[in-house]
Amino acid sequence: MGLFFALFYIQAMDKDLKFLDAFRKHVPPSAAEYCFQLWKDVPFNFYITKTRQTKLGDFRYRRDQKIQTITINHDLNPFQFLITYVHEVAHYRAFEKFGLNIKPHGQEWKTQFQLLISPLLIDDIFPKDILIPLRRHMVNPKASSGADLFLSKSLKKYQTNISLEISLLADLTPGAFFELQGRAFKKELTRRTRVLCQEVDTGKKYLISAHAEVKKIDKN
Repeated sequence: MGLFFALFYIQAMDKDLKFLDAFRKHVPPSAAEYCFQLWKDVPFNFYITKTRQTKLGDFRYRRDQKIQTITINHDLNPFQFLITYVHEVAHYRAFEKFGLNIKPHGQEWKTQFQLLISPLLIDDIFPKDILIPLRRHMVNPKASSGADLFLSKSLKKYQTNISLEISLLADLTPGAFFELQGRAFKKELTRRTRVLCQEVDTGKKYLISAHAEVKKIDKN
């Protein structure tokens, strides 16, 4: 019996070290211990995944699973990875605390997100150009940090794997042509967080998110 518990303890320590090493690799160094403790307090399966175009991270509560699962894309910069991780942990805590009938990004989630990220909102962890819009964002957090144009632009400055051909739609001048999902558009008027654009081939007009990542093209 003594040997069994000794082996179990060693395996548990190995798992702890793997999680801590993962956080040290992917988040700002001064936030690694805090991220590890969030997992330690209420454990879950945690996977760092390949790039996904439609999401940065994921959490889905499964009734048929005793241990829930959180995933985060591997190629996020440390600040985006940290925000995404806490965002997903907040989902888990909200469902655990309030049950499954709450809205995924309702007030229960917002409160948990605000609570969990509060100790991280310091300049020892985030640079000023991220910290200022992040603090503003957390007053009433949205379903995605990408939905906040100012925060999204600040975070993208630190992303090293973005092609030089890619721009935010908000940064293009009116009249510029760009490609999005294989279709060519011309930028027209900006309306708050969306931009009126005309599709080149059809002439149809669309409102596109100002923080959409697009490829500028030459139509001369």
